[in-house]
Amino acid sequence: MIPEDLRYTAEHEWVAGTSGGPVRVGITHFAQDALGDIVYVQLPDPGAAVAAGEAFGEVESTKSVSEIYAPLTGTVVARNEKLVEEPEVINTDPYGEGWLVEIEPADPAAVDGLLTAAAYRDLTAS
Repeated sequence: MIPEDLRYTAEHEWVAGTSGGPVRVGITHFAQDALGDIVYVQLPDPGAAVAAGEAFGEVESTKSVSEIYAPLTGTVVARNEKLVEEPEVINTDPYGEGWLVEIEPADPAAVDGLLTAAAYRDLTAS
């Protein structure tokens, strides 16, 4: 369950979109599976600045609370309001309706520096 058309981080976030403009960010199937049933999500407001590798939100599950890390530096332009009422959507559709935020990257080329599907597969296989 690692879509080939996305980029990934070692912290288990995915990024969709590389053509310039906002990118969509979420957590991977691997991450949601490890977390268990997600019951709460804290996300930044649109307009918030995020920095690559820095925490920008939290996902709370029945097992633990985990920080969400920005895959790149930029500005949040949208957040998935559906997750306020239905955080469990991350468990059922992590690559679709369970997206977290959209970020306008400061450097669109930074997406190319993230892990490919093959590299992320290797990371999670160990």
